[in-house]
Amino acid sequence: MKNLREQLKEKKRIVIKIGSSSLTHSETGDMDYIRMEKLVRELSDIRNQGKEVILVSSGAIAAGKKVINLNHLRVNSDEALAVKQACSAVGQARLMMTYQRLFAEYNQTAAQILMTKNTIVDNLNRFNAHNTFSELLKMGAIPIVNENDTVTTYEIEFGDNDTLSAIVAALVEADLLILLSDIDGLYTDDPRKNPDARFIEQVDELTDELMGMGKDTTGSSVGTGGMNTKLVAAQIATKSNVDMIIANSRDIGVLHRILAGENEGTLFVANRDENFDLPLFVSNLHKK
Repeated sequence: MKNLREQLKEKKRIVIKIGSSSLTHSETGDMDYIRMEKLVRELSDIRNQGKEVILVSSGAIAAGKKVINLNHLRVNSDEALAVKQACSAVGQARLMMTYQRLFAEYNQTAAQILMTKNTIVDNLNRFNAHNTFSELLKMGAIPIVNENDTVTTYEIEFGDNDTLSAIVAALVEADLLILLSDIDGLYTDDPRKNPDARFIEQVDELTDELMGMGKDTTGSSVGTGGMNTKLVAAQIATKSNVDMIIANSRDIGVLHRILAGENEGTLFVANRDENFDLPLFVSNLHKK
C-alpha cells in the first residue's frame, strides 16, 4: 500500500476531473467561486512543480441554468434536450471565462477542448485530438476539457464527465487520473443510506462483484453520474495503464496530499490490458 502511494509522487501527466456538484452552491445552484479559485491555485501549483495537468470540468449546464433562470430544470429530467443544450452553450462560455481569469492570476494559460464521442471513435479525429493535447502540454498550457453538450446527445443522456476524463487519460497516456467527487471513495454500499458500508482503500482488480456495486445514484441534483460511471472510468483507466483515485472534493487540498503520497481516497491500480480497444469501447458506450 505505502509503496504504491509513494509512487504517486513521481506521476508527471495528471488528469483531474471535477463535477458540477463540486463547483456550485447546493442551496442556490450558483457557481462556488471560492472552490473554483482553490482548485485553480492547486492546479497551478502542480503545474509549477513541472507536472503536466489536464482538467476535465463539468458545470456548463449548471452554470447556464443559473444564468438564464432555469434552476428548476433537473439534469436528469425528461425536459427538452434542446433546453439543456442551450443551457450548456451559455454556461460553457461563462465557465471558461471564469477559468481563464482565475488561471491568469497565477500566470497560467488555460485552453478549451470540447469533445464528442466521434472525437475518439473516428481515427483521424482521435489522432488530431491527441496531437492537440500534446502540443498544449508542451507549451505549458492547462487544457480544460468538457463534453460538447451543445451539439451531442450521447453524453448528456449517458452520464457525466467521469467517463470522459478516463477517455482523456487513456488518449494522452496519462500517469494518473483523479476523480474529485462528493464522496470519499468507493464503499461496499452507499454510505448515505447504509451506516455499515465499508470504505475500500485500494482496488487491485476490477472484479464483476466490484463492478456490480455501481449504482445509478448521485447525491446531487446538479451532477448526473453516480458510482457506476466512476467504475466505468476505472475500467477504462486501469486497462489503459493509468492509476485512478476517487477522492472527496470537500477540501480541494486533497490534490496535493494525494500527490505527496498520502493515503487519500480509493486507489484503483493500473493493470494494462493489451486487448483493450479504446475506440471500440467508446463506440459501444451508449448502445442499449
